Amino acid sequence: MLKEIQETIDYLRKNGFGNPAIGIILGTGLSKLVTLIDIKSIIDYKDIPNFKEATVDFHYGKLIYGYLEGKPVVVMNGRYHYYEGYNLQEITFPIRVMKMLGIHTLLVSNACGAVNPSYAPASLMILDDHINMLPGNPLIGANHSKLGPRFVDMSQPYDAGLIKKMEDIAARSNIKVNKGVYVAWTGPSLETRAEYRFIKIMGADVVGMSTVPEVIVANHMGIKVAAVSAITDLCDPDNLKPIDIDEVLNNASKAEKDLVRLFIELIKEI
Repeated sequence: MLKEIQETIDYLRKNGFGNPAIGIILGTGLSKLVTLIDIKSIIDYKDIPNFKEATVDFHYGKLIYGYLEGKPVVVMNGRYHYYEGYNLQEITFPIRVMKMLGIHTLLVSNACGAVNPSYAPASLMILDDHINMLPGNPLIGANHSKLGPRFVDMSQPYDAGLIKKMEDIAARSNIKVNKGVYVAWTGPSLETRAEYRFIKIMGADVVGMSTVPEVIVANHMGIKVAAVSAITDLCDPDNLKPIDIDEVLNNASKAEKDLVRLFIELIKEI
């Protein structure tokens, strides 16, 4: 893995990537932040050594280096998911590359469904904790001490200081946010009524198909993490309707305005 990371970094350096301070992952329907970046270099995942190709229609699959609010950033415009057939090490490989490029902070966004009935579609949730229901952990296997410790503390996977900053930003910007627990589900099939009941019982507020592997690896490498979910639909097992992907994307788009504002203001303070 160390050899592959270095090979990827060498390629990115030769193609205009400098020393980013902040990494950003843009989830489903959440790509408008890109329009605000002073882009210096942009490369398709498929052209980057050791990266995989993004196969989901609404994930652009491009790695971007540039400046946002005067801060050097590296941005994944689209991510990988377990349901695409990639293993957890492949999914999280870009996080390791971003760390070696220079990031100290990772901002993560995702689209998800809410099992907490008090959450409204098109609203935001700041992640305070998560539950990993994917079949494995990206740290399983040989540990490279240059990347991080064998056993990683996960008592605070999302940085408390960054959470406080986001809550303060939301309060003064009149952005409605919740704070709660995200559970990662395998997908790509949506959950059944019984599964939604189970998810509520286990203590999660929202369910999605990403984020947790990247956050585990970020913690392994000593990167501060902040994550925000855009609520695309309500998952009430007693009133469950067939999924409408257009409605999901529309709600993600509505939430995106507040998400971009939240991230922009947070970047100013980092």
